[in-house]
Amino acid sequence: MGGATVTLRILTAEISHETNTFNIRPTDLQDFRNRFLLDGASAVAARGAANTELAGVLDTGRRHGWDVTHVISAAAGPGGRVTDDAFDHICAPLMQAAETGAWDGILLMLHGAMVTASFEDGEGEILRRVRAITGPDLPVSVTLDPHANVSTAMCALAQILVSYTTYPHVDFRATGRRAAEVLNRTIRGEIQPQTLRVHRPMLEEANGGRTDIGPMIERHAMARAFEARAGVYAVSINGAFPNADIAEVGPTVLVTAEIGLTQAQDIGEEIADDIWQRRDERLNTYLDVAEAAEVARVWKTGSGPLIIADYADNPGAGAYGDATALLNALLKADVSDACFGPLVDPQAAMILQSQTVGSTVTLAIGGRTAPEFGGGPLNVTGTLKWRGNGDVTGSGPILGGLHRSFGATAVLNVQGIDILIVSIAHQMLDLRQFETFGIMPADYRVVALKSMQHFRAAFAPIAGRIIVCDSGALCTMDYAKMPYVNVPRPMHPLDQID
Repeated sequence: MGGATVTLRILTAEISHETNTFNIRPTDLQDFRNRFLLDGASAVAARGAANTELAGVLDTGRRHGWDVTHVISAAAGPGGRVTDDAFDHICAPLMQAAETGAWDGILLMLHGAMVTASFEDGEGEILRRVRAITGPDLPVSVTLDPHANVSTAMCALAQILVSYTTYPHVDFRATGRRAAEVLNRTIRGEIQPQTLRVHRPMLEEANGGRTDIGPMIERHAMARAFEARAGVYAVSINGAFPNADIAEVGPTVLVTAEIGLTQAQDIGEEIADDIWQRRDERLNTYLDVAEAAEVARVWKTGSGPLIIADYADNPGAGAYGDATALLNALLKADVSDACFGPLVDPQAAMILQSQTVGSTVTLAIGGRTAPEFGGGPLNVTGTLKWRGNGDVTGSGPILGGLHRSFGATAVLNVQGIDILIVSIAHQMLDLRQFETFGIMPADYRVVALKSMQHFRAAFAPIAGRIIVCDSGALCTMDYAKMPYVNVPRPMHPLDQID
């Protein structure tokens, strides 16, 4: 494949899920439809010009004159294990194309933390099925979320693995380009990469891979310096996804480098050693709900709203999004001039669809799934301010130009708090997820939202102060409360390791 004039035929697919194995709700095909489940042409139309890996791959394909066949883009919101039927359905177009085409290379846009009903390593299983068709030698490149729990199988089955370098994730498109460029050089015989994996016995990097401040800034600077060395093509640092009770959980450093490069292992070990040595250096102070409500009660306007992020009930990590503990604390503290969302409660959202805007409504909201995680239903009386279809088009650094749907949606004002009640779970990533429904976050004294780190990309610019809260919901930072069975032991922070 040495000639630059050769047109390369590249097969691409996007299959993404982050699986919280403690979530009791299986992720089925409808959950993929709720986020996106698109055939190739529809995916290119919807996602091919936005900040997505697909757009980056297409950028590179145009640059090198590739003939790209994109067969599917499928993603569901983080949740419980993916059902076998859903997994087989979303894999089928990729496998059919792999069987029927003569491909020079394959590029897969995956997450890295998918667990299915039958497979702990969903991405590894996708790659196993591909390799059963293509054999071991066809160049395969993979993009990953840095919250991947990267398995040994994934590294054995794909020559190239490249993760995003930011959290909040804002470099989707750039990551697609990087993975595609390495694939192009591999197919043309310029390089022969493999990916080495270095792992430490931790559930996650101390700050979940946060890159806006803290030690990950230094580590990524190291990684970029290593990539300038001859024979090193990508160094990926994965903070891991801790809400997965699986054997191969935890932070990894991936070094995609020339086969046999002796420095590759040393590069991975140096960064992984730093992750391990700084395993107790947390950047966040997690308030309980009463503490967060007290900060909100006394917050003065002028510098911008107080942003309260409930990390523990983050739908973006597979929490149910219906925990009420923080909302209850705000109400008890008489916090007003505030907004709160999203509260995921399809039953309440549907009841409110039949009510008249401006009317006074009494009903129970939230806490229906697992009251032991973050609180049970709240009986409230409020004024209905908005109801309708929850379609959103983002405008911020992460969701800009992309579409999401909250399903049936309503805004209920209770004691001076505008509560965004939705049917489909999404974490709060973008101002438009409030603004579309008449809630202008910059105009409130207090903004309480369900998200971990991603909210900062859009909300930090308007914030007077940001505090973080652990409401005791499913993604609590207190991992000792979670029933881990399958993770190897000892495992930090579940066990003391010297």
